[in-house]
Amino acid sequence: MLRAGLIGFPSSGKTALFQLLTSAREAPRPQGRQEANVGVSRVPDERLDKLTALFNPKKHVPATVEFADMGGGASSGGKGSTAALLDVAAFRNADALLHVVRMFRDPSVPHAAGSIDPKRDVRTMEDELLLADLGVAERRLERLERDLKKGGGADLKKEQDILQRCREALEHGNPLRDLDLPAEDMRRLRGFQFLSAKPLLIVLNLDEADLSQADRAVDLAGIREFVKGAHTRAVPICARIELEIAQLDPADAAAFMADLGLRESGLDRVIRASYDLLGYISFFTVGEDENRAWSIPRGTNAQNAAGEIHTDIQRGFIRAEVCRYEDLLKRGSIAGCRDNAELRLEGKEYIVSDGDVINFRHAT
Repeated sequence: MLRAGLIGFPSSGKTALFQLLTSAREAPRPQGRQEANVGVSRVPDERLDKLTALFNPKKHVPATVEFADMGGGASSGGKGSTAALLDVAAFRNADALLHVVRMFRDPSVPHAAGSIDPKRDVRTMEDELLLADLGVAERRLERLERDLKKGGGADLKKEQDILQRCREALEHGNPLRDLDLPAEDMRRLRGFQFLSAKPLLIVLNLDEADLSQADRAVDLAGIREFVKGAHTRAVPICARIELEIAQLDPADAAAFMADLGLRESGLDRVIRASYDLLGYISFFTVGEDENRAWSIPRGTNAQNAAGEIHTDIQRGFIRAEVCRYEDLLKRGSIAGCRDNAELRLEGKEYIVSDGDVINFRHAT
């Protein structure tokens, strides 16, 4: 399951987006404890819906994304306070961070900094992430220096070299997500759970009056340069409108969206942007008992994809029976795909493609 942490300054609409994504209401937290609200969102996928109509299974299981929200935040400009809020497992363990940035104008909901300035807020939050990571790096480097003086080995020296490079980047205001590190070095850093190393999706929470300019939201926010990195994206939504849409039945919601010129819901846009940012794809398993969508990183081979279903299937992997979603929909059955030579047998090194429908043969 993908995991994403929602961050943002007060009155940015972060909790409204969390409710939109998870259909949850904020729960009270125990006094004195820093705990995140966690909710699960079903990933809408028209392909799974059509496969379900075709097979009429007992269960229909979409892919899911887990979102975490602290239900508050630091004041814009208050350095260090957000870093403390983020130092909880739900954010450190997240695959990506979603920074909700306020662009809507509402005099009844004042901004903590006194004005609406998305570029300022993006930069301030980035500084908070860098500050939190710098503290982690410096503490580890201090320990490494002591251990190396006692005769630490080559592995510790290698770790020190990598962390010194990280510290230098952080001190110069550069996030670790933009460092071009070899895969081996990235594995060494994984245990530190650096916040600025995580892919970042900036969710621009628009004013209703600006919905017609959603395609220009990045430029209106003044963050074009900021989102140029390979692991940074931005997506516009209007959380207030999306929450209203979520209260309507499907027919009324579709009509309301059409009136506003929205082609898809805010949830769809955020999920699609998250998938694109993380490089995730979906494959499907189908049958009379269950149709299910599975999320895997792009480039995953068939044996590792089997492990998403169960480790026993991964260990006992023999072959993968694969057909394309489009072919299955056209033929109407797996047997139809087989008869038309559209069902393939693939080995464990086959790279799964988005939209593959797979049945794994495995030893028990």
